[in-house]
Amino acid sequence: MTHASSQLADSPTAVTAASDSTHTVLGACPHDCPDTCSMVVTVQGGKAIKVQGNPAHPTTGGVLCTKVSRYTERTYHPERLQYPQKRVGPKGPGQGAGQFVRVSWEEAIHDIAQRLQAIAASPAGPQAILPYNYAGTMGRVQGGSMASRFFHKLGASQLEATICASAGAEALNLTYGSRWGMHMPYFAESSLILIWGSNAIGSNLHFWRYVMEAKRNGAKLVCIDPRRTETADKCHEHIALLPGTDAALALGLMQQLIVNDWLDHDYLQRHTEGWDALRTHALQWTPERVAATCGIRAEQVVQLAADYGACRHSAQALGTGHAEKHAAIRVNYGVQRTHGGGNAVRAIACLPALIGAWRHRAGGLLLSSSGFAPPLNPALEGAHLAPATPRRSINMSCIGDALDPLSTNPPSPALQAVVVYNSNPVAVAPDSARVKRGFAREDLFTVVLEHFQTDTADYADYLLPATTQLEHWDIHTSYGHTDVLLNRPSIAPVGEALPNTEIFRRLARAMGFTEPCFADSDEALCRMAYDGRVDFDALLEHGFVHQDLPEAPFAQGGFPTPSGKCQFVSPALVGPGNDGLPHYLPLREEPHPANAEGASGGTSPQYPLRMISPPARNFLNSTFVNVQSLRKSEGEPLVEIHPHDAAARGIQTGDVVNVFNQRGSYRVRAEVSERARPGVVVCLGIWWHKDSLEGHNINILTSQAVTDLGNGATFYDCGVEVGKA
Repeated sequence: MTHASSQLADSPTAVTAASDSTHTVLGACPHDCPDTCSMVVTVQGGKAIKVQGNPAHPTTGGVLCTKVSRYTERTYHPERLQYPQKRVGPKGPGQGAGQFVRVSWEEAIHDIAQRLQAIAASPAGPQAILPYNYAGTMGRVQGGSMASRFFHKLGASQLEATICASAGAEALNLTYGSRWGMHMPYFAESSLILIWGSNAIGSNLHFWRYVMEAKRNGAKLVCIDPRRTETADKCHEHIALLPGTDAALALGLMQQLIVNDWLDHDYLQRHTEGWDALRTHALQWTPERVAATCGIRAEQVVQLAADYGACRHSAQALGTGHAEKHAAIRVNYGVQRTHGGGNAVRAIACLPALIGAWRHRAGGLLLSSSGFAPPLNPALEGAHLAPATPRRSINMSCIGDALDPLSTNPPSPALQAVVVYNSNPVAVAPDSARVKRGFAREDLFTVVLEHFQTDTADYADYLLPATTQLEHWDIHTSYGHTDVLLNRPSIAPVGEALPNTEIFRRLARAMGFTEPCFADSDEALCRMAYDGRVDFDALLEHGFVHQDLPEAPFAQGGFPTPSGKCQFVSPALVGPGNDGLPHYLPLREEPHPANAEGASGGTSPQYPLRMISPPARNFLNSTFVNVQSLRKSEGEPLVEIHPHDAAARGIQTGDVVNVFNQRGSYRVRAEVSERARPGVVVCLGIWWHKDSLEGHNINILTSQAVTDLGNGATFYDCGVEVGKA
């Protein structure tokens, strides 16, 4: 690995005692975003007064998103949890419920340990205990490490982490062999950029900087998204396909590439497998069939394929002296949040190989670069502490099923305790009525590590204050770029807040766990995370380290699959009823397809509209919802509905409406807007339940059904109806 040559000389190695001096500390953004920025925190008198992007980090370029630039507002928020608390009264929100009294750390740790020990010693055993955590922090230390060691030693049930990216990750693994892709900076050199299922302006700001550079250099930008996002506004073309039809569009592009011979035959022959089968399959997807399936015009399919095919590489074109064109695809996780989401990502991921786009660093595809991260030291997570007998795994996307007392398929043994950290499942998990019923069980012992009293915290038996990123050590990789970053604590913890690591250290001691690894410090954990594969001295000095990686990872093939080739046919998928090819799978909750001009009538008279719930621009999942400056920018929860659909229902902008289906009803204010395409409504999330009109957020409507690959969540596979309240 190499590291940057510039540095901020006044970065200290630890938290500096409160004084009148002003200094800066290098950190890293912890949030679930592909940019993973390097930060500079300015501290005065022991207080953080400003958080900025690190100008020495090439990807960050001195710029942070609007959300993280307000990080001090979040850290010093008046509602920040500062002391351990114990519940008194009923669980949940509302008058008389969700009430807590302050206790000491000693009392909280002792009582929690006793409760967990009693459950572990009962006939149900330790698998009646479940850790529930995800990407509230993406750090390897505060996101896992000591907590993972604790639950391995305890023998608790394992959590299947599926709620965000598992379908797309599995699709890349089956097609490319790993989560590899283009390097973000080289999009600036591309001639055609397809931004597929991504509102990059709001969710991938630093990628957007490279897109704008490419646009200034003459590149054509195409946004493929059911919603006319802020990103679509800035692109040359917007293809507003119906949710869940991405695989059909990808197959239709292949059909046009084949019939017009816009192919790199040499690349296909040398670096792919299953081409003959994919060719036969794709030829069935004529522009007319794609248009009918996707709710777009056949001419859009033909033109997009022509633009993409114009960027093909061929033996005849090479060396002719003509300027080469390079086609790049930035596909994001919204594509995979339907029943056929894994197949959709597989189909899109096949496209670059057809035209040989991978031959140049400015061609190819990026969904995730996380496979480029150096291998994690297994000792960090402490898998060696786990019992020899296999333990069950519970899908986090189906936590409602696992906890709901009315569940028809409860786990055995039943869950008796849940420890939640780095997540807010009551707000973010699908089918939230069932999630709430589960967390409301008085026989369920719930511990929540948090910064604020979130929707999930309302149901806690113990509420433990955790540190923010400004108050602890951590080490980070990225799924958008390939650098490794270090976060140092810049201030002392607010109140009695503790890092996740320290909370689990104390629990381990109280449980009688005596292994030396439970005494490792946070800095030691950061040092061991990559076991000498990363220059830690460079991390301390600069805050980040670059990896030496090929500029064009698949220019000569070399896919990390067993054959070394891009797998159009995945051997792992071949079996009864599955030919191993990527297919279009309709939504589970599929109304009749709309045409490109009018609203959907729908074969389901009850729920004829498709609903998607992408993130609001000023929030990050359920984080930042309570930061007042960002709340003010975002306004209030809204449902966007197309004028055709609104007129058919007598709805005008500002009306309070019910968005409803068989799972529940969400009362929200309507915005009649052409940002939503006909037949589709858009509810931007994720607001806390307690901030909505009737105590429900959008996940009252979403389903616990899982994706075709990776058992992921299907948030965008959701049929609804809308009516005036």
